[in-house]
Amino acid sequence: MIQDAPRSLTVLGATGSIGASTLDLVRRAPESFQVEALTAHRSAEQLAEAAKAVGAKLAVVADPAAYDTLKQALSGSGVEAAAGVEAVVEAAERPADFVMSAIVGAAGLAPTLAAVRRGAVIGLANKETLVCAGALFKREVERAGATLLPVDSEHNAIFQVLDRDRPEGVEKIILTASGGPFRSWERDAMSRVTPEQAVAHPNWSMGAKISVDSATMMNKGLEVIEAAYLFDQPRDRIEVLVHPQSVVHSMVAYVDGSVLAQLGAPDMRTPIAYSLAWPARMHAPVERLDLGKIGQLTFEAPDEVRFPALRLAREALATGAGAPSVLNAANEIAVAAFLNRELDFLGIADVVESTLERLAGRSIPDLDSVLALDHEARRLAQEAQAR
Repeated sequence: MIQDAPRSLTVLGATGSIGASTLDLVRRAPESFQVEALTAHRSAEQLAEAAKAVGAKLAVVADPAAYDTLKQALSGSGVEAAAGVEAVVEAAERPADFVMSAIVGAAGLAPTLAAVRRGAVIGLANKETLVCAGALFKREVERAGATLLPVDSEHNAIFQVLDRDRPEGVEKIILTASGGPFRSWERDAMSRVTPEQAVAHPNWSMGAKISVDSATMMNKGLEVIEAAYLFDQPRDRIEVLVHPQSVVHSMVAYVDGSVLAQLGAPDMRTPIAYSLAWPARMHAPVERLDLGKIGQLTFEAPDEVRFPALRLAREALATGAGAPSVLNAANEIAVAAFLNRELDFLGIADVVESTLERLAGRSIPDLDSVLALDHEARRLAQEAQAR
């Protein structure tokens, strides 16, 4: 990575899997980065350890109850401590060149928008920002002159091979999906899936919620919605293709019959490194791709009968307005209930569909209305999963 001066960096969600991988890369190239701020929800001791390791100026926990633990853990380090949701937003507003948005869920909306509004370069790993408020978010990006770099491996792959200067040449974009751990299971067997089975992804190391989303294929549905906003593509030009090896991370098909793909080992440090160093590249300590050793790559169409979450996401995108936000909120509630053994695996999609039927038509002209709809969808989803 070649640049004139170190890049200043803030990581929102520093203790999650994306945040931890980001800081792993930062620690390997200390001359290239200066860390402005790190945030976490309530993992105060882990956050303090990370902040001290990278020399952050500020560490913030969203949960005020964790403040005393954070302050004590940072005592004598010179790292400032703060707590509360507003403090997380203020961390995003500090003058860092690059902000990694890696807070999971709707909690990432306000701080990510705060970073956008000051024109920062955003590494977007929080898919809910676009799913819940895609049109609003894109307007703010354009107004502020912010730069949006997708970190999800699929969208990052598309970003690398998409000819953004000549969009008329694009025929479609193709998101690849691993298919998750239950790709070949019969639907009856899927009704007995346990949380332990659902979080055991065959290729990727991810958090529990994202792993369950991969297992239901909701993760891919959310990515279809993201792609529509990120790349200004209509829904009929966004396809999903199951690719169990997770080597081809996504593709772009062009009108002349060419298909361009980005390939690599399934390690999130590759798209994170691309985003951190953009428009240059930096070294990432990932396994190098050996296609001769892999031998073959296979592809198949997704089954929307066994995996209805993908269909629900497409329907929410078609409905527009607040439907994607409802989809996301209901899914978060349903996945949490499944992980707590309060809902069976197939019930996740049932709760989402029930909530969509009741709320899909709501409009979301501003962030307050997005948050209000998110709250209402969560309430109705909780009612649905308790039945």
